[in-house]
Amino acid sequence: MDWDDIRVFLAVARHGSLRGAGRALGQSQPTVARRLAALEATFGGSPLFDRLPEGARLNAVGERLVPAAEQVEQAMLTLERRRAAASSTLIGTVRISTGECAAGFLARCLAGATTTPLPSGITLELLQSLEPANLARREADLALRHQPPRSGDYYAAKLGTFAVAVYRRRGAGTDAWVACTEKQSHEPARWVERQVAETESPVALRASSLLMQVEAIRAGTGRGVIPCYIGDGHPLLERLTGPIPELAATYWMVVHRDLRRVPCVRAVIDWLRQTFAEQRDLIRGGG
Repeated sequence: MDWDDIRVFLAVARHGSLRGAGRALGQSQPTVARRLAALEATFGGSPLFDRLPEGARLNAVGERLVPAAEQVEQAMLTLERRRAAASSTLIGTVRISTGECAAGFLARCLAGATTTPLPSGITLELLQSLEPANLARREADLALRHQPPRSGDYYAAKLGTFAVAVYRRRGAGTDAWVACTEKQSHEPARWVERQVAETESPVALRASSLLMQVEAIRAGTGRGVIPCYIGDGHPLLERLTGPIPELAATYWMVVHRDLRRVPCVRAVIDWLRQTFAEQRDLIRGGG
């Protein structure tokens, strides 16, 4: 029995379709179908899923396999993490799962913003997704999150807090706002909506990403909230408020304890600590 076949089985069970499992695993739908068929063949050819128009649903046979398959998964993931920890090389890719604000900050800091750069053999891969990456399943090696994990075998350390303020293009006379889309309900989106209601000012643009909002504000479309590390250093932007306390974004570094001693991961952990420490005034909105 092939571990990769079991991994595909669990992915189909979790995502409800061969296509969704393929996206999660980085495999094509035909490859997922072939591996699932191979696993079903080891059980006498019995189907493990009911194929429905909307996807694939576990049948009774498949449901009985899930607990044992998850035990195999946990054992294999532990072995994979500990194999990585046994490596002594400083060459490889380290994947960091984080939000748009912190990802942009890290991307900027790679270009010599710290006194000691990352080792030349390490490549950072910044990942952004709607759902937090599962570190136990190696969906990422590290994560930057707003809260430390409440359970699990993880190491967590507080890195720093990003200040946020209102900015506009220098000399722009518009009182309009650049806001988030109506479907977004995080605190910055709600804060801007309250300002729109209180000032009775129009919304010139709604955008779902920080990059789009920054570009609109830079162009003079309207005012909006931007992390201070972006706004304070931009020659075309001026700050209209002090840092807004309720919009401050604190980030914690989270890593599975099995991976904490992997040389590449350890080097990135040290670099993150140093970067946030040396750039503390910038991210706090102090200059």
